[in-house]
Amino acid sequence: MKRDLTPEDFTAAHKLDVIFTIQARSTGNELTPGVKYDFKFKDFAPWVFRNLRERFHIDAADYMMSLTNKYILSELTSPGKSGSFFYYSRDYRFIIKTIHHSEHKFMRKILKVYYEHVCANQNTLLCRFYGLHRIKLPHGRKIHFVVMGNVFPGSKDIHETYDLKGSTFGRQTPDDVIAKNPHAVLKDQNWVNNDMKLEFGPMKRSRLLDQLEADVAFLKKLNIMDYSLLVGIHDMHRGNTEGIRDNNLQMIRPQTRELQRQNSLRQTGKRESKADIVRKALKYTNPVQLRSSELPESPSEERRYCIFYSEDGGFRSTDEQNRSTHLLYFMGVIDILTPYNFMKKAEHFWKSLTQDKHGISAVNAIEYGRRFMYFMRNAVTRPAIDEDE
Repeated sequence: MKRDLTPEDFTAAHKLDVIFTIQARSTGNELTPGVKYDFKFKDFAPWVFRNLRERFHIDAADYMMSLTNKYILSELTSPGKSGSFFYYSRDYRFIIKTIHHSEHKFMRKILKVYYEHVCANQNTLLCRFYGLHRIKLPHGRKIHFVVMGNVFPGSKDIHETYDLKGSTFGRQTPDDVIAKNPHAVLKDQNWVNNDMKLEFGPMKRSRLLDQLEADVAFLKKLNIMDYSLLVGIHDMHRGNTEGIRDNNLQMIRPQTRELQRQNSLRQTGKRESKADIVRKALKYTNPVQLRSSELPESPSEERRYCIFYSEDGGFRSTDEQNRSTHLLYFMGVIDILTPYNFMKKAEHFWKSLTQDKHGISAVNAIEYGRRFMYFMRNAVTRPAIDEDE
């Protein structure tokens, strides 16, 4: 059923009482009986997100199958400074990310203008939000999470990954971290030190910068800062020969007996943080190394409708004559739920006492956007070369 959205749709919230069964593997080949958990599920603005999924060409049946499959994927790493956890749908198309209540409230506040922006910008590089939800656990703890599109496809190894904010101050992944994990996410100073550029000819460079300008103008209008351009690079000469996804991705399935024990221990009444709840769930899982053969062999169908994901799931490099070359880029603007609020103003004040107030990450949205676009134009993309020079 289709219908036009109403103002009430953007503030709607539907509650459901859910019985969730976790099925776990025992010591043999048989699966043990499931453990049942009763919790309250809240679905925010369901009609709006249904329309967004349709706008982004997400098939409703595929969406449900991806998110309700028996296994999910996890990189099983410690959460970042935000304390959020990421999970991947079984087919690697969607990310389920826990968020703070403040981010949840901000998402609901900007949902209408976000919806209008993505409807007017088919090729937007902003995070593609597909759902906003909350789970209330049996003992009252609430976990908020969003469902988003994954910038990276499951069909390609990512040989290098960069998270670029446009600020080089304190934005470097140390050499010892890279030595331990050659595929660690790198940052702005690594980009500059490695003399990196997005290799695009005039046509694609202009198209990318025009879309970034439109998206950043939208973020500035909403007083949003602290976002990044996530860049994944696939070298088509190297292809998928190095098994990067085999080494970095795991399937997880909870161990029933340990989860039962943990559930009984929660009777103490001690409140646990959201991160602690998820850490404990992961602690008693049985990670199974994922084979890349279990991931899709080709990019998902919806990617072809956005120009930046339409070439084998990404945006292919070109030379100065706009001819295709050997790199495939996967790009998206992520972490767009942080406004320049009182906390960020306080952070700016204290850091500016001892550091360059224009170089630190915490600056107002207008300056952040201006600095971000300057970096994109001058450090990230390679200007076209005048052959007469």
